[in-house]
Order: sequence, then structure tokens, then C-alpha cells
Amino acid sequence: MVSLRCKLLVKNELAKLGIIHYSIDLGEVDIQGELSEQKRELLQTALHKSGLELMDDKKAILIEKIKNIIVEMIHYSDEMPKVNFSVFLSQKLNQDYKFLSELFTRTKGMTIEHYIILQKIERVKELIMYDELNLSEIAWKLNYSSVAHLSNQFKKITGLTPTFFKSLKRKNRSTLESL
Repeated sequence: MVSLRCKLLVKNELAKLGIIHYSIDLGEVDIQGELSEQKRELLQTALHKSGLELMDDKKAILIEKIKNIIVEMIHYSDEMPKVNFSVFLSQKLNQDYKFLSELFTRTKGMTIEHYIILQKIERVKELIMYDELNLSEIAWKLNYSSVAHLSNQFKKITGLTPTFFKSLKRKNRSTLESL
């Protein structure tokens, strides 16, 4: 779950099935008691219809947690962490970063760093579309060392300069779930 919409959808499906839950967090649901196989299948089907899925595999769950932390940090936080992201992620998940990095790369076929860059570029696109911040402010907000660094990374990923992207009438963006 990478958005408030996803959390609300899960909450509604749990309520429909009469499954009592304590909390719904990004990527996790804490339910009361055990889930019967029948309710599990019903929940799986309902979530699948909405593009979500239940996960049992501990490695897949960990990958989703990594993705959710990155999305939360880039798209929903007012500030980026002041510490190196590897330290931030290790502390958040109480796992060694080398392990997390190798697992993510093996599973997703890209490094955590590349995934972060993809997310940051989507956030840059969003902020450009809002037209409330200039490129310097966007660069500062997303912890880029300079506007030139942001522009180079943006062009490398999209093939366009941020200025040209801003001038487009129809701006193509990816959904967070598809990255």
C-alpha cells in the first residue's frame, strides 16, 4: 500500500468481511486473531480486484516495506531525512543495509538507489506540474546538490529537461505503484 487511497480501500474490504483490525499502515495490517482460509481467500480476491495483493513471503514483505518507506519519504514527507538514506533505512527496518540492498536488487532488478531516483523524478514532475516552486526550491526540497544535478538526472531518466517538461501541454507521469 503506497497511498492513503490504498489504506482506505483495505480498511473498507476488512470491514466488509468483518475482520477486526488494530492498525493499517503502509504495507501492513495488524488484525485481531487468526484469519480463516475462507476469509483470507475472500480478502485476497477483493484486494486483487483493486490491484492490491496479500503477501506471505517474508522477503516480498520486506521489499514492499522498503518501497513504502521510500515512497513515504519522497512523496508524503515535508523533509527528507538528514542522515544518509542507507542509515535511515537500516534504522527504520532494523536490518543491515547491505542485506536490504542485495535483496532489493535481486528481487526488483534495480538498486535501491535507482528506485529512489525514479521516485524523486516522479516527485519533481509533480512539483513542476503544481507550478508553486521553482527548480531551485524543488532541488532543495528533494536534497539535490544543485539545480544542475536535478536537471541532469531528470533528463537522464525522462529524456527531457525540466524546463521542456514544464512547457508540455500533456505531462506524462507514472503511477507510484508502477515504479
